[in-house]
Amino acid sequence: MTEDEVLYKVEAGVATITINRPMKYNALNSAVVKKIRELMKNAEEDDSVRAVILTGAGDKAFAAGADISEFKGKDSASVRPLAENGQDLCKYIESMSKPVIAAVNGFALGGGSEIAMSCDIRYASANAKFGQPEINLGIIPGFGGTVRLPRLVGLGLAKELVYTGDQIDAQEAYRIGLVNKVFDDCDSLYEAAKELAKKLAQKPGIALDAAKSSLNKAWTLPLGENLGFEVDVFCKTFDTEDMEEGVNAFLEKRKPEFKHK
Repeated sequence: MTEDEVLYKVEAGVATITINRPMKYNALNSAVVKKIRELMKNAEEDDSVRAVILTGAGDKAFAAGADISEFKGKDSASVRPLAENGQDLCKYIESMSKPVIAAVNGFALGGGSEIAMSCDIRYASANAKFGQPEINLGIIPGFGGTVRLPRLVGLGLAKELVYTGDQIDAQEAYRIGLVNKVFDDCDSLYEAAKELAKKLAQKPGIALDAAKSSLNKAWTLPLGENLGFEVDVFCKTFDTEDMEEGVNAFLEKRKPEFKHK
């Protein structure tokens, strides 16, 4: 992998990670997956970063799935690291304390769709296409698609998409709840993603982390345990400077100045 196949920049509290293989529809090989994971860690550990945008270069693809050339000659043992690294990236994105926005411009297929699903919020351009086409290769999704997709759109729709390998357009993805919003073109998409990221960057970081953690537990814990976790993290926010600032600012009718402490 060359250094410019995944780009990274930080501006106004927002880190933007861009998969930069437009001539290959931003296909995900092992090196690219590893680099995205590394840059996500950079963003997580950088106190100046408050939100992250993940996107693909150009207007044709967010990430058009795995680089299929890496599948050649693989068996069950040799392909395992590829799947585990993809799942590790997706789990890391979900566990980050900072919100991650997927700006989906064009194809998000296979691993591309799965990585987008691990992000907190998905915005899409009108030309976006989503799908899990692995069945057409004689395999199944391996980055978490059979787990996250039914949780986002329901079991029946997820089974139809995984069993058929069919693609859906941005409006259908919006209709079934796979994306949050659809924008007319890529310029509008990027602008909206930046605007949302900057908005989230102004929110109190500790409370955002607590909210993300509690919302994610809704997928993994029974209702009673999830409610107990919510009470715990709710109470902990009352020990933060940001809570005191937020309450004072509200009562004093001014804009709060959060310090993420």
